[in-house]
Amino acid sequence: EVQLVESGGGLVQAGGSLRLTCTASGLPFDDYAMAWFRQAPGKEREGVSCIGWSGDSSSYADSVKGRFTISRDNSKNTLYLQMNSLEPEDTAVYYCAAVSFYVESNDLWKSNVAYWGQGTQVTVLS
Repeated sequence: EVQLVESGGGLVQAGGSLRLTCTASGLPFDDYAMAWFRQAPGKEREGVSCIGWSGDSSSYADSVKGRFTISRDNSKNTLYLQMNSLEPEDTAVYYCAAVSFYVESNDLWKSNVAYWGQGTQVTVLS
């Protein structure tokens, strides 16, 4: 059974930082690109960042460029999202996903998701 388990969400003041972690099991982790998505209340789920299987390639939604950093440790089957300079607009449920292959355009990430995590809430207070 494939499991993607996110952790690290919580409450933070605007300008603060959080690091999300996604631990994968039941799949060949380094065969997949990985991505972070988020969904705010009343909005569609949107791609935040994607990273290739080796970690050498990554891309970001324009709204988080320069503030968020995606990384992965294949030896630990773990994906990370370092979020700095958080804004109230970043408030959402954040989801980890295994993606069939890496593409740079965030418009294509969702259609290539093979597995989803259950999500972790991030709330940024103004």
